[in-house]
Amino acid sequence: MKHTLKYFFSFCLLFSVLLVQAQDTLPTPTKKIVQEKPKTDAAKTAKPVINDVKNDTVKTDRYGLRVGVDLYKLTRGFYDKDYKGIEIVGDFRLTKKYYLAAELGFEDKTTDDDRLNSSATGTYIKGGFDYNFYQNWLDMENLITIGLRGGFSTFSQQLNSYKIYNPNPYWGEQSTIIDGTKYNGLTAGWLEVAMGLKAEVFNNLFVGFGVQLKLLVMNQKPSGFDNLYIPGFNRTYDGNFGVGFNYTVSYFIPIFKRKVIIPETPKKAAPKK
Repeated sequence: MKHTLKYFFSFCLLFSVLLVQAQDTLPTPTKKIVQEKPKTDAAKTAKPVINDVKNDTVKTDRYGLRVGVDLYKLTRGFYDKDYKGIEIVGDFRLTKKYYLAAELGFEDKTTDDDRLNSSATGTYIKGGFDYNFYQNWLDMENLITIGLRGGFSTFSQQLNSYKIYNPNPYWGEQSTIIDGTKYNGLTAGWLEVAMGLKAEVFNNLFVGFGVQLKLLVMNQKPSGFDNLYIPGFNRTYDGNFGVGFNYTVSYFIPIFKRKVIIPETPKKAAPKK
């Protein structure tokens, strides 16, 4: 957990630098010199009058589908022999601030506990919405979001081996018992609060980082032991609460555009001396 927090704060700092550098300038309103036409001979000597020209900013909001993959789950199997998994992520922009969001994935995880060794294999789906509270400049589309998800998983558990607990081990610890019993058709459901960052690094290409806080509301347990790992929910060692995170790369597919006119803020007249 200590290393996870270190990576999290480092990633947040990196995104902050990217967002600031990506939006460092704004166009400044221009002024136009208008030469008034003289109405009389006396007016021919009048000096040019400088008038402020209304220069509203036109911002284009793009609406469409963003689809990507969780790099953490995809690459974890390269260094963790007990894990295989993949997660597809996606969101669709509904309004200026709200996005429909969903994740679909598969996980195969072997958990080696003090008393038993079990393997969980299954698929899951999560759906909900995200709210973007980051104020972009002009046509930038970076996101800092908070959202809510509902998750559902269907999976199987296989009890590979276990040890019988003996509170008085006079003759020493008992040997491991190999089992291999498999329990199919298990289900689990949960709610989660999701917080994330997404930054556009190239045209339509986004990289992101997210953290999820989960609450287990439904858990179908196999006979004789508990679910130590639930696909999509993560570990269950801390009771009904869980934590997850992801690193994503996604591509935005624009479908339609809306133009938004941002009126220029009128300048206050200087006080007379």
